[in-house]
Amino acid sequence: MTTSNPEDDGTGILRLDPWLSPFKYDLVKRHKTAVDWIDRLERDEGGIVQFSEGYSKFGLHVLDNGDIVYREWAPNAVDASIIGDFNNWNRGQHRMTKDDYGIWSITLPSNNGVPLIPHDTKIKIALTLPNGATIDRLPAWIKRVTQDLSVSPVYDARFWNPPQPYQWKHDNVTRAQRHPLSAKIYEAHVGISTSELRVGTYNEFTRDTLPRIHKLGYNVIQLMAIMEHAYYASFGYQVTSFFAVSSRYGTPEDLKHLVDEAHKLGMTVLLDVVHSHACKNVLDGINMFDGTDYQYFHGGPKGYHSLWDSRLFNYGKYEVLRFLLSNLRFYIDEYHFDGFRFDGVTSMLYTHHGIGTGFSGGYHEYFGDEKVDPEAINYLILANYMLHKLDPNIITIAEDVSGMPGLCVAMELGGVGFDYRLAMAIPDMWIKLLKEVKDDDWDMGKIVYELTNRRYKEKTVAYAESHDQALVGDKTLAFWLMDKEMYTNMSVLSELTPIIDRGMALHKLIRLISHTLGGEAYLNFEGNEFGHPEWLDFPREGNGNSFWYARRQWNVLDDHLLRYKFLNEFDSAMQHTEETYGWLRSDPAYVSLKHEGDKMIVFERGGLLFIFNLHPTQSYADYRVGVQVPGQYQIVLDSDEDKFGGHARIDHDKSKFFTTPFAWNGRDNFIQVYIPSRVALVLAKVD
Repeated sequence: MTTSNPEDDGTGILRLDPWLSPFKYDLVKRHKTAVDWIDRLERDEGGIVQFSEGYSKFGLHVLDNGDIVYREWAPNAVDASIIGDFNNWNRGQHRMTKDDYGIWSITLPSNNGVPLIPHDTKIKIALTLPNGATIDRLPAWIKRVTQDLSVSPVYDARFWNPPQPYQWKHDNVTRAQRHPLSAKIYEAHVGISTSELRVGTYNEFTRDTLPRIHKLGYNVIQLMAIMEHAYYASFGYQVTSFFAVSSRYGTPEDLKHLVDEAHKLGMTVLLDVVHSHACKNVLDGINMFDGTDYQYFHGGPKGYHSLWDSRLFNYGKYEVLRFLLSNLRFYIDEYHFDGFRFDGVTSMLYTHHGIGTGFSGGYHEYFGDEKVDPEAINYLILANYMLHKLDPNIITIAEDVSGMPGLCVAMELGGVGFDYRLAMAIPDMWIKLLKEVKDDDWDMGKIVYELTNRRYKEKTVAYAESHDQALVGDKTLAFWLMDKEMYTNMSVLSELTPIIDRGMALHKLIRLISHTLGGEAYLNFEGNEFGHPEWLDFPREGNGNSFWYARRQWNVLDDHLLRYKFLNEFDSAMQHTEETYGWLRSDPAYVSLKHEGDKMIVFERGGLLFIFNLHPTQSYADYRVGVQVPGQYQIVLDSDEDKFGGHARIDHDKSKFFTTPFAWNGRDNFIQVYIPSRVALVLAKVD
């Protein structure tokens, strides 16, 4: 990887953030490590993009003549064979050969063009260890595993070779055409997407949930819990088979149909990918695959995550890099995903994995081999580099709570290369306010600071709440706001109590100000757009294996006598208004007012004027707000409209606003507005 630009040594980032200057050596060192790997892969594999095609070499593959080729990396094994229904599980019948790199392989000749292993039949790899012990494992690169809980919780590997491969119907809509200028992300879990007390399916999601998401105005879907995981209640974060999509929801072809139909609607589809750790299962995972604890993972305590009770990858190993990079490439090529949300990035970045460690923002926290895992950072750099080299329209998002500088800066400048990072402090702020601070004591300055506190030129995904806040042990924003009255007073036929009135008003304001001030993209977790009641809790022994809280109660939204429809309508209006005016793809906002006494916040972004009154009781007539661009303004979004469950206190027909050329709050002009209590207005200049 040659370059003539002296700043391509990893120090280009210093132009964006001079405070990194004391850590120039660290930046150069990690950049050189990545470049050395890229050069090595160019020399030995034909390039990093070709290296990421490992999924087409490893695992089981049917050739054009019907032969099956199987390859598996198991360096500690001294003998190996493929066993299954097809050979009556005979360990000696189909023995494999091992090369100098610990890779076992075999070719199974076809029977007159018919593959020897029938479609959807069970298989395993049988290994003999140096001590003579024999173990059976599910192939690490297997593409289909199933679970029969009536027999055992352990998964079975299946040879997946359907007679009719899925035919993609909407490839004419390219990734570049779908690529969102303003990413409005809908985080969803297929299994909970039904209202019934069971696990939902890919096909049901395609039929029932996709149209809802599209109608709301979201343009990106982020699918959780797709990679196969043994324990449903893990929310998909204890992955056992990395190349198999969860069979709980249907077949691989069903998921392909889901992605295909989303693309038909012009939507981008992201996978929540878990490369930060792996399930410790041995019988149906990759832990102890070849009899050692150090094949895919670090050996000993270094390879164990004490908080998650899971295994930690050794990102410095050649074959581990092949496995993980190929895993990303597989989901791009095989399932046509458009990118990834990388889970648990904080755990990857640091040797302490974020356990018992806080981050103050001091730059010393982000550097030093005793704190930072250089091999994990190198993997993340290589992953982003490979994906964006493959297609610059692929989207990558980092789930990192630490605020590491450079995470969303290009590798060439010395960054890690993600497109976005999650603004994880924003939902924490809202929950803390609702739990601990009276409305009268909300600090406008602190709210604005938290919403605008992000790295210069590093794009951020803002959100008021995600799946983390919905899980049992916490509550959604709606439930924090309205609690038990959601059971009794959400009907339009019942009294609009002060609690419901406040709750609905703040639910809208919190989401709108997070959307408009908090980042360059926005995320919502499935159901929270309409104030989904209660919390999320998967079936487990502690709740009697109940599905009651492991579903989405679409019925309360579809009942037109319930007030949930108002919150849903407002959420949709937010997304469609953003699509029209594009504040997410605009420069950060200019905040002209943070008034503690009035509880007012005013800012401009994307050519719009945003006015928030967070005062619990005070409404203001002829309230003067500054605006830079002179002219006539009109309301394009009003949280108090009756269709949003508001009180319709503003007459839009009579509300035309003309600027006065008099400097106010640092702006060249001002307008005067009527702004009721707990109401937000969005104004646009009339052409």
